[in-house]
Amino acid sequence: MAAVAGGDSDGDSEELVLTPAQLIHSLEQAWLNEKFAPELLESKPEIIECVVEQLDHMEANLKRAKRGDLKVSVHHMEIERIRFVLSSYLRCRLVKIEKFFPHILEKEKSRAEGEPSILSPEEFAFAKEYMANTEAYLKNVALKHMPPNLQKVSLLKSVPKPNLDSFVFLRVLERQENILVEPETDEHREYAINLEEGSQHLIRYRTVAPLVASGAVQLI
Repeated sequence: MAAVAGGDSDGDSEELVLTPAQLIHSLEQAWLNEKFAPELLESKPEIIECVVEQLDHMEANLKRAKRGDLKVSVHHMEIERIRFVLSSYLRCRLVKIEKFFPHILEKEKSRAEGEPSILSPEEFAFAKEYMANTEAYLKNVALKHMPPNLQKVSLLKSVPKPNLDSFVFLRVLERQENILVEPETDEHREYAINLEEGSQHLIRYRTVAPLVASGAVQLI
């Protein structure tokens, strides 16, 4: 069993006890959402920590297993699969941080008290260092050689924002009613749709971003 911290609407934290299978499923959901979402999603440090502990436990069990047992090979493949998902998830987040770092740090700075962070402490430190190194590089290589009035650059304006209007595929995990969909052209009005559990859709990410965050839909 693994305990993952959760929270209710009043901001009080509580622990959700997950089986190993549920824990790995939660990791896979976070991985797919992060992989297909155009923006950086909320950090899942509790899940990462529990998965690492689970991997250590599985490897310890393998060391005690009999050599030549078929189960050893199967368990070893499962460990490698989980490690791949975990590393791919973390790598995907780092790529997004490097791509959108000014906007991510600005969003973190303006985060309301009690609102969950989209960065883990390690990711926050990495983003700050990456921004400082980028600014220093630009200054030393280019800006100091330019006229004084051109020696300042706004990274917020220079670095593209995540495209929240891109389209994503999703599977509905919980039925949703009256989801407002923005029109493709000014000639049409916005309209409401119902998302039935188990159905799959191609839809603008901005429309379903809150549902991705709440776990009501799964990006695929």
